[in-house]
Amino acid sequence: MQVTGAAANDFSLADNPASATVNAGASATSTISTAVTAGSAQTVAFTASGLPSGATAAFSPSSVTAGGSSTLTVSTTTSTPAGTYPITVTGTGASATHTATFTITVNGTSGAGLVQVSADPFSNSTSQHATELEPDTFAYGSTIVSSAQVGRFTDGGSSDISWNTSTDGGASWQHGMLPGITTYQGGGSWARVSDPSVAYDARHGTWMITGLVIDASVNGAGVSVSRSGDGLAWQNPVMAVGNDGQGYDKEWIVCDNTTTSPYYGNCYIEADITSSGNTVIMSTSHDGGATWSAPVSPSGTNSGLGGQPLVQPNGTVVVPFSTNGSSIRSFTSTNGGSSWGSTVLVANVSSHAVAGNLRDGEGLPSAEIDASGRVYVAWQDCRFRSGCPANDIVYSTTTDGSTWSAVTRVPIDATTSSVDHFIPGFGVDHATSGSTAKLGLYYYFYPNANCTASTCQLEIGFISSTNGGATWSSAQTVAGPMSLSQIASTTQGSMVGDYLSTSVVNGKAVAIFAVGKAPTNGQAFDEGMYSIAGGLTLRAGTTPASPGPVLYTAPDRERTLPAAVRR
Repeated sequence: MQVTGAAANDFSLADNPASATVNAGASATSTISTAVTAGSAQTVAFTASGLPSGATAAFSPSSVTAGGSSTLTVSTTTSTPAGTYPITVTGTGASATHTATFTITVNGTSGAGLVQVSADPFSNSTSQHATELEPDTFAYGSTIVSSAQVGRFTDGGSSDISWNTSTDGGASWQHGMLPGITTYQGGGSWARVSDPSVAYDARHGTWMITGLVIDASVNGAGVSVSRSGDGLAWQNPVMAVGNDGQGYDKEWIVCDNTTTSPYYGNCYIEADITSSGNTVIMSTSHDGGATWSAPVSPSGTNSGLGGQPLVQPNGTVVVPFSTNGSSIRSFTSTNGGSSWGSTVLVANVSSHAVAGNLRDGEGLPSAEIDASGRVYVAWQDCRFRSGCPANDIVYSTTTDGSTWSAVTRVPIDATTSSVDHFIPGFGVDHATSGSTAKLGLYYYFYPNANCTASTCQLEIGFISSTNGGATWSSAQTVAGPMSLSQIASTTQGSMVGDYLSTSVVNGKAVAIFAVGKAPTNGQAFDEGMYSIAGGLTLRAGTTPASPGPVLYTAPDRERTLPAAVRR
């Protein structure tokens, strides 16, 4: 912000959000707020300069009495050139003038619709820039909220986690950083944060983003919850779990949004305690995430991580999780999280070691649910390939959380291909179910599984089904190739994230994903969050899915505990 002159009567000027990304032809908005800082209130008139070609700016209202606010709408045309433009917003009063900057990124109209949603704004010397990775998304209505790690440290966590919000089904995005978590943003106290997860609580009208807060000793100290009424203005976080001297990892959040459920408005967090052998825990909120219950574990043996809880229409919570890489198991609660049953086996995991020292999630599940309550859980697995030379994306389903279907392969390509598939983001259209359920799957892949750190080419693909997974469309490549040197380096390998997520809005699958490019600005990386504008249509196909034949059954190697946590 800049001020001209010194005045007895004065005001401040601020914009929220301070930046937005749109496709050419779309518009973006920001709230321009004023406040009296000295003397009496005065009339403040607004103007905007620095607009790109073909764009216009309008303020509603065009002037306010200091203390009031106005909505800035920047409208582009299809001829507006692609680029990033800092727009100067000027507030002029009788005795003072102030400015604020609203930065708009305009994506071009050509190509396959790949758009950059956000970028790393940090410059601290202790983490890597520009890096963004490991996103989650959640959709409710036409609003999609995503969060990702921003400014990745090599040995765990990031400078902050982001919010990326679309109110029009993924056609355009606004973005920013969550305040009050780390020392790098909004006065937080934690050294780092990791593992973002997103949910919406319809009963309380609240968006939530959880994070794994990390202390100065690089210990996962607990789970924070940041809340928002609209996905754009975010409060400082509350602590849901931890801050008790124990170590935590890989939290996930979900809310019960079925109005007829006896537990409508409950929200649930899953995490694991690394200092107790990855003991799985659950915590419950009844008030929109403001307060959380003491953690409760499922009955019996429950060591694992990466659980993704889902809520069926009758209020039953189903939690698939990874038993440290060797299998997928699940457990349930039928009483609103007061207690949790013993775990059951979904399937053992057999997986190919992804080449190039890439962090690939190592069997972490991606779970979703259809309108009837059928739960889908997907992971990477090599059981359908003789000798385990590469991974497919496979999945299993359940209607009750106890009995799971045979593992089924998504037919992205032939089992004799050289392609390695990993880090699935499985999505389901929540308005569909059963034999007409619409499914979408984003995933990362190597065209050639037999590559090295210097030769591997990382790409992102998409495939869909409109009949509950009976048959699938042809696969399409949506981003890449990128080299591993173009993505963040960590002590556990090059990184785009341990997980990925897909949300379905109006019949289209929307995902946010990390894409690395050759840096041109003097920074070590140019790894940002990208999406396909408006999402990809869930297309029908004729290639059948298959539960066999199973050609490889050797178990996957279980992670060493507690060293191999996945912050």
